[in-house]
Amino acid sequence: MSAGFFMCRTMQIVLISGLSGSGKSIALNVLEDAGYYVVDNLPAALLPELVDHLRSAGGERVAVVVDMRSGASIEVLPQEVAALRRSGADLRFIFLEARDDALIARFSETRRRHPLAVGGVTLEEAIQRERDALASIAELGHRIDTSDLLANTLRAWVKGFIDLAPAEGLTLMFESFGFKYGIPLDADLVFDVRCLPNPHYDPRLRPLTGRDQPVIDFLRTIPEVARMGEDIRRFLADWLPAYVGDNRSYLTVAIGCTGGQHRSVYLAEWLATQFRGRLEVIVRHRSDARRIADRAAAGANDAAPGPAA
Repeated sequence: MSAGFFMCRTMQIVLISGLSGSGKSIALNVLEDAGYYVVDNLPAALLPELVDHLRSAGGERVAVVVDMRSGASIEVLPQEVAALRRSGADLRFIFLEARDDALIARFSETRRRHPLAVGGVTLEEAIQRERDALASIAELGHRIDTSDLLANTLRAWVKGFIDLAPAEGLTLMFESFGFKYGIPLDADLVFDVRCLPNPHYDPRLRPLTGRDQPVIDFLRTIPEVARMGEDIRRFLADWLPAYVGDNRSYLTVAIGCTGGQHRSVYLAEWLATQFRGRLEVIVRHRSDARRIADRAAAGANDAAPGPAA
């Protein structure tokens, strides 16, 4: 590697990887619209040369997709990521994934062929092969499960991630979700808060979320809610040094209740306030995105013609 590669201290580099059909092209388009120099399907081994060239040309922001289309060269990506981080570059890594059923539906809708579905390999087999091959790569980045996300939601999440101030050390994300929709794939730690009193059973609170003041006022007066929040806070405070020592850049803490609307949202927001100022903190509410998708699907079904007589 040339000396210029190790001098890219002011360059912001966003790497995008993940499963085919998980939304990488959407993420790359967001970055291109934000003024990044973008490169799709770059062999991982060429990443140092690209960064060195752009740096010498005065480039400051670059976004690169590196995935299984690169073939065996994907195996050197961890080494290149480590070298870039050691160099002091502002490197951010987004890894996109989705459930098998979501990926299968997307390939069916677009009629695209999975890049690994060759030589008699079925789509299901190709997805599993790619998931297995990228398992170690996923741990390098900020993982986003796009299974239930509309394109606009994914765009907003990617934009929010790149708009964060450069962070040294670990970025902590609190993510609320509903168990009825399934546990998100991007969760590193999962806490189940379904045992807490549920505002859903109060007709006044049912349409609200854990960010609305009436729900906040209801939940903050319940001792079990305060105890659960403090137990989770203390667990994270005790174990965060170990995750930092494991050289993690991102840790996603998922808080789940039945529908992901009240209890999990309230606790995710409360926990975020406990760690802001000590770490870079992100908060996301996954079931918000799911409810938007459900309403959109319901609207489409309402507009669709009925079955033929």
